[in-house]
Amino acid sequence: MNKEVGASRWYVIYTRPKEEDRVDQNLAVLQVETFSPKIKQTHLNEFSGKAVYFRRPMFPRYIFARFEADNVLHKIVYTRGVQKLVSFNNLPVTVDDEIIDLIRSRVGEDGFVKLNDDLQPGDEVTVNKGSMCGITGIFDRATNDKNRVMILWGAINYQASVIVDRDSVRRLTSSYCN
Repeated sequence: MNKEVGASRWYVIYTRPKEEDRVDQNLAVLQVETFSPKIKQTHLNEFSGKAVYFRRPMFPRYIFARFEADNVLHKIVYTRGVQKLVSFNNLPVTVDDEIIDLIRSRVGEDGFVKLNDDLQPGDEVTVNKGSMCGITGIFDRATNDKNRVMILWGAINYQASVIVDRDSVRRLTSSYCN
């Protein structure tokens, strides 16, 4: 771990509830580099049955900021929306550049962090949301609509293909229903 005096390092900031974006904007005014990874969360509209997408922080109430602690720590701690700097033994905890780079490498063109491993044809999957929750099958392929996938479903001497929302399918190792 690089601990050069005066070196710009990544730190973790704990924000007030739902103020990650406010802290991000306020630190931008101070010309502090920040990283606040977002994920796309879906929820089925109970009336239309269509997926509604929400932008959510990957780490609620936390953002990463890169700065020289010796120079701007005081300004960071007193920035509106900041509750505290994550510390251990009263020393701010640094985050290695490699961790930030790893998370950034998983950010797609849409600006969201991809959490799901890409499914490969033949992967055993389970549906964990919606009316087909609990059904297991074999991943076949993605459809033209990238938010939906086709899985092969076998039941009592009958095999069918069903198309479901991509976000409702997980590898079989993580079967749970919402």
